[in-house]
Amino acid sequence: MSNYERKENTSEKATFGAGCFWCTESIFMELKGVKSVFPGYMGGKLKNPTYKEVCSGLSGHAEVVQITYDPSVIAYVELLEVFFLIHDPTTLNRQGADVGSQYRSVIFYHYPYQKEKVVTYTELLNKSGAFENKIVTEITEAQEFYRAEKEHLNYYNLNKQQPYCKAVIQPKLEKFRKVFADKTK
Repeated sequence: MSNYERKENTSEKATFGAGCFWCTESIFMELKGVKSVFPGYMGGKLKNPTYKEVCSGLSGHAEVVQITYDPSVIAYVELLEVFFLIHDPTTLNRQGADVGSQYRSVIFYHYPYQKEKVVTYTELLNKSGAFENKIVTEITEAQEFYRAEKEHLNYYNLNKQQPYCKAVIQPKLEKFRKVFADKTK
């Protein structure tokens, strides 16, 4: 589907892996034009993987969020801007203390135009020197998405007092809110 074939007020999907899906979910939930965000798993070899199987690093899946958004309200490239702000896309299989391929930086594209946008945007960031090191974000076609178990849904909002939420998610949310204040709900 090209940019010109989209109809107004339709929904599209975007799927991103940027480390722990609890962090990523909480940020994308706050964007205008985002209709839903579900944490889950993509990119592995097991059918219906569990959190424990994914965390083992043996399933091949990444922790991801699948976003449904209205492209007449928020453009895919704006989602990319947020994606690249909220994590370090230059570290292979690692985000902070989370280590393993399940925490890799990955974009699963759903439409050919998304792949084109990701490649162009990544090249632009690399050439601009926005990051000290080269971006290692994996870019691959979307595969079957497996929703995470119920206890992972809306994790931050339901567990704000947990030490991980206070130490890791809250600072990321604060940074996001400062940079993208005009795009939040």
